[in-house]
Amino acid sequence: MERILVAGVTGAGKSTLAQTLGSRLGLPYHEMDGLYFNGPNWAVNDKLTEDVSKLTAEPRWIVDSVGYPEVRDLLWDRADTVIWLDYPKRVIMPRVLRRSIRRTVTREAIFGGNRETFTGWLSREHPAWWAWSQHGVRRREIGSRVRDPRFAHLDVLRFGHPDDTAAWLASL
Repeated sequence: MERILVAGVTGAGKSTLAQTLGSRLGLPYHEMDGLYFNGPNWAVNDKLTEDVSKLTAEPRWIVDSVGYPEVRDLLWDRADTVIWLDYPKRVIMPRVLRRSIRRTVTREAIFGGNRETFTGWLSREHPAWWAWSQHGVRRREIGSRVRDPRFAHLDVLRFGHPDDTAAWLASL
């Protein structure tokens, strides 16, 4: 495990696991949303493919994402391990709601200095709405990728509950 993707739906805990695992294994951690959104008003990084190509050319890294469409295959081609946090909605939704409420109330700066706002909750792009509407879509997409012969080189660790993930992490 030297080039790792931590995959799952919004709110699964990808970033938390990737940071913890990166620290434990001495892997440089890269936050995909931080690479994608690089400026105010949710500006998108026009050098995303170049940036991801550079970081994945390195021998060791961990990324907390399936990957945005323009870099998804690049990440999956260059990874050696996928850790799939395949949690049900009943686990995901309380997590994403708590996180978004905290971020909104505290005005916590996130990707590119942006912030979640009260009006943002009305958008279909808000993490809570996104997690709810994309849960099944993302699960099917990740499932399809892990079965795809193009990615047969990947070691896939699939966890169906946070307790399973915690037990595995404790065993390292």
